[in-house]
Amino acid sequence: MAARVQRLSRSMLKTLRDDPADAETLSHKLLVRAGYVRRTAAGVWTWLPLGKQVLENVSRIVREEMDAIGAQEVLLPALLPREPYDASGRYEEYGDLLFRLKDRKGADYLLGPTHEEIFTQVVKDQCTSYKDLPVILYQIQTKYRDEARPRSGILRGREFQMKDSYSFDVSDEALAESYALHREAYIRIFSRLGLDYRIVSAVSGAMGGSASEEFLAPAEAGEDTFADCPACGFAANTEAVTTALTPAPAAEHPPIEELDTPDTPTIETLAEHLGVPASATLKNLLVKVDGEITAVGVPGHREVDLGKLAEHLAPATVELVTAEDFTDRPDLVRGYVGPQNLGIRYLADPRVAPGTSWVTGANKPDTHARNVVCGRDFEVDDYLDVVVVEPGDPCPSCGAGLRLDRAIEIGHIFQLGRKYADTFQLDVLGQNGKPVRVTMGSYGIGVSRAVAALAEQTADQQGLCWPRGIAPADVHIVAAGKAMQTELALDLADKLGAAGVRVLVDDRPGVSPGVKFTDAELIGIPQILIVGRGAPQGVVELKDRRSGEREELPVAEALARFTD
Repeated sequence: MAARVQRLSRSMLKTLRDDPADAETLSHKLLVRAGYVRRTAAGVWTWLPLGKQVLENVSRIVREEMDAIGAQEVLLPALLPREPYDASGRYEEYGDLLFRLKDRKGADYLLGPTHEEIFTQVVKDQCTSYKDLPVILYQIQTKYRDEARPRSGILRGREFQMKDSYSFDVSDEALAESYALHREAYIRIFSRLGLDYRIVSAVSGAMGGSASEEFLAPAEAGEDTFADCPACGFAANTEAVTTALTPAPAAEHPPIEELDTPDTPTIETLAEHLGVPASATLKNLLVKVDGEITAVGVPGHREVDLGKLAEHLAPATVELVTAEDFTDRPDLVRGYVGPQNLGIRYLADPRVAPGTSWVTGANKPDTHARNVVCGRDFEVDDYLDVVVVEPGDPCPSCGAGLRLDRAIEIGHIFQLGRKYADTFQLDVLGQNGKPVRVTMGSYGIGVSRAVAALAEQTADQQGLCWPRGIAPADVHIVAAGKAMQTELALDLADKLGAAGVRVLVDDRPGVSPGVKFTDAELIGIPQILIVGRGAPQGVVELKDRRSGEREELPVAEALARFTD
């Protein structure tokens, strides 16, 4: 089957020598410079011809593997009514991330950030019996989220391409099977894309559900941090790293002793004043959980990970208290809060275990207390892993020291359970003739993010360097410039195209060989075929874009190399 031959003399392609002024990441710089994408507005991108081809190649691989597990493709609207999201509570939960609008009649709509609600309604309308299940539906579609700081090019935009799929089953066991099917499909997808990736444990957060795993592509530009253990292979999103609650050995502790500690509202000032390590102090951070003031206790030398806290408490809204919140609360002494006799909900990291003794606030101005013992002087309402994970923290699996790496999230799979089925009363008639509540899974792949992740992982100092299945062509033919060289280059391109090889041929007149070679490196097609000085003798040069290896070949052998 013949393949497309793209002639640069007839293509809309403008490469740039300099990086865009606002570009921070490698993928942002190179995708713009190589003419793959163009900025339209903050967080909004136009996919130019070469970029669109790469995006479609990623989508094709995703489709093939989704179809292979029996999934059926649909296309839901991006413009959605408010009511389903009100029913699930996510119209408010998404907050400022939602693009909200009204039609001419004043009805509320939104641009879809994700589609659990709508998929659930579709299945409720179409499936009425257990015989209609299991079913897996998916789409590849543009999603919209009003990011506060869209950045890093296509890595974090306000609109982006996503594959989202949903499984519908009549039992938890069947859901586990659908989840396993997706997991294996994702492994095949990311392997075929040529991505270096890790599968890590994650938390479900606002999505709800139980089992949850992320697929992360390690990269310096990544906005996610994950922990992995070099000893046993454990890997998890830092929000999912857990610490065992281990009570301290039984011991006799002295009674609480109050200490005069003026001008010590921070852990650093307190530790210096008392001459104790920060690890001996107990930090009590006040937050509002759905508006209710709550204290969070962690060892003084550790920081509270607010994102982690929010994930654990989702779908509740978590925000820091402000100075105004202390106005009508004389019991809360700013800078001197302690957990003893506090009178509000108290959460703590597992390191604040029963039997541990601390220096902490005395709930009096300019006063701290020593020998404040967990389980004797205060109780913890709930334990949550809420500290920022640090390198060397013990692995939850084997106890060895963890290491931290940056990564780009490229996929996420959830066992949602019945959260949305309960909301929309998604039932089918069971084998016994009685209604059965359906259970769901949700599975996402960032299609446009995968393009950026590939660019981040495979590029070098010269430019992009795509894997063959993703590149916009299999071979980039460069005609050095003379008429005879251009004629041979076009003849090679036509023969390769007729044999099913995807070809990009640089036949631009009046462009110097140096510019053409530089552009070939920048554009990143995996094989570069140079028609240069050896053309009169029927010899061309083949260069491997990744390794840089070069070899001279007779034209017939070069043709055979690709067509075989």
